[in-house]
Amino acid sequence: MKTIRFGVIGCGLMGREFASASARWCHLTGIDVRPEIVAICDKNRAIYDWYTASFPAIRQVTDDYRALLANPEVEAVYVAVPHNLHQEIYCAAIEAGKHLMGEKPFGIDKPACDAIMAALKRHPAVLARCSSESPFFPAMQKICDLIEREAFGRIIEVNTGFLHSSDLDAGKPINWKRMIQFNGEYGVMGDLGMHACHVPFRAGWFPRNVRAILSDIVKERPDGKGNTVPCLTWDNATLFSEVTDPATGEPFPWTLKTQRISPGQRNNWYAEILGTRISVRWSSVQADVLEILEYMGGEQAWRQLQTGHETAFKTITGDIFQFGFSDSILQMWASFVHELAHGKPIKRFAGCVTPDEAFLSHRLFTAALESQKSQATVAL
Repeated sequence: MKTIRFGVIGCGLMGREFASASARWCHLTGIDVRPEIVAICDKNRAIYDWYTASFPAIRQVTDDYRALLANPEVEAVYVAVPHNLHQEIYCAAIEAGKHLMGEKPFGIDKPACDAIMAALKRHPAVLARCSSESPFFPAMQKICDLIEREAFGRIIEVNTGFLHSSDLDAGKPINWKRMIQFNGEYGVMGDLGMHACHVPFRAGWFPRNVRAILSDIVKERPDGKGNTVPCLTWDNATLFSEVTDPATGEPFPWTLKTQRISPGQRNNWYAEILGTRISVRWSSVQADVLEILEYMGGEQAWRQLQTGHETAFKTITGDIFQFGFSDSILQMWASFVHELAHGKPIKRFAGCVTPDEAFLSHRLFTAALESQKSQATVAL
């Protein structure tokens, strides 16, 4: 089995998720390539012990990302750092010739994304992808198969989103995601939006225009030191767009919601596609339930299909069992290392977000900021 040696820059929550996925690689079947973590970098030295105790292949531990990128043993990197550091570190990784999995939104703003795209153009041998796990749920893979088959008929409307309530508590201390200098003007769109855009963009559904309604709900938060400080990032965002379906040439509305303050939600990805022949709806609240309506004339009825562990990359888990978030992480990483080894994804909707798709999200979110300021529809 081919081994690709990785460095991790930013060893927090998502860095640990990748490390855990790499330790569970034997869970996958029929894959001929695997990742091995050989180097880690983080400013927080307290986190080092978890990595070194769990992953004996780690031979470099540093708080300087430049030292990690200079390591000839490292072939690829996962970079999971605050948005304001994306441009600097992503470009440095690309210039160093390291393949890159970067966290969303792939730059704090469009100029930062422009710089990353320019670096990639200078180094075409580097494979770069953006993190997004949501399409790898089995129900979403079934929806994607229907898109691939053009089974919906004329699309009537599409609704996608990512909702949670992590900021509903106004007494929760502020962190970097609520600070505009680290998170950027996109606010919640930069944090959550790629999950809601991944499948529509892969389907070729890019907005002609956008009317955005952005909400700053909690305007101040405690700083954890006894003070109250401004909270300037957008908490919730609702985007209304007009899209042309490339399969039919016909327009349809797409509503995209990203919310940090969504009462009753825990961490909910959802998708709904309504068509003249088939309609579907799915939510990660009931991740193994896909609702389908097939219209043949006469009465209409939604039926529920219980999906199991029917994944893009096969695993030792039987198809009858449920699928979860850690499984989606493993699937996404299988997709990335497979593409590194073989030059293309196993299928169209089982591929990670491309830099071009990340760039489209910046065009959309930049237009959404303009729409909010002008309170008008903005053409893209």
